[in-house]
Amino acid sequence: MPNYELLFEDDLMLVVSKPAGLLTIPDRFGNKDSLLAALERDFGKVFVVHRLDRETSGVLCFARTEAAHRHLSLQFEHHSADKFYLVLVDGVVHQQEGEINKPIGPHPTIPNKMTTSRAGKPSLTFFRVLEHFKQFTLMEALLKTGRTHQVRVHFLSIGYPLAVDALYGKRSAFFLSEIKGKTYRTGKFSDEERPLMERTSLHAFRLRLDHPGTGERLEFKAELPKDFDAVLKQLRKWGGG
Repeated sequence: MPNYELLFEDDLMLVVSKPAGLLTIPDRFGNKDSLLAALERDFGKVFVVHRLDRETSGVLCFARTEAAHRHLSLQFEHHSADKFYLVLVDGVVHQQEGEINKPIGPHPTIPNKMTTSRAGKPSLTFFRVLEHFKQFTLMEALLKTGRTHQVRVHFLSIGYPLAVDALYGKRSAFFLSEIKGKTYRTGKFSDEERPLMERTSLHAFRLRLDHPGTGERLEFKAELPKDFDAVLKQLRKWGGG
């Protein structure tokens, strides 16, 4: 099971960096390996404040008391906690910054998929461009709501799905050959190319919130995982703007 990185610990809360591929909580299909299970194994009872999709890496906080859980949960409910994501999207985004204010709800015909819909819940994402490449754009997204698949659905709704996203995008993996083209050669011991990344190109890299005991404004950051970093390095080398 992929392991988490502990970023902060005290009597009231834990802040960790979740690796891609690890569930935040056990799912309804009986998969019990989860970040919650790992934390409860290591720290005893903890309370879930917010979640990340299985394929998304990055910062998550958990409460260690019921009072802290109420305090932290209200910050997310009232949108005073700031969740920043790094997002690699398909296409060249020409608008340097903006907002996507579109309600999100379940897809009418496809199970486990979400879509923008008038009948959905209010959803707000702010974005700004960090770096342009020939075919892709690295963005920063600030989520003011926490809907299921919010970043993925919102960017798709403006024509820029995630660069890697099996459910909403064009590809389920990122291969170096796609940006190197004819200059790409496989290794001498194998004809099969291995992908640089095989999960959503989405990383929750920064979280700001108030400490549930002291009220102090805190900020936590999660380093970019190796797969995401490898993709960006190759894009800078071969797929620059």
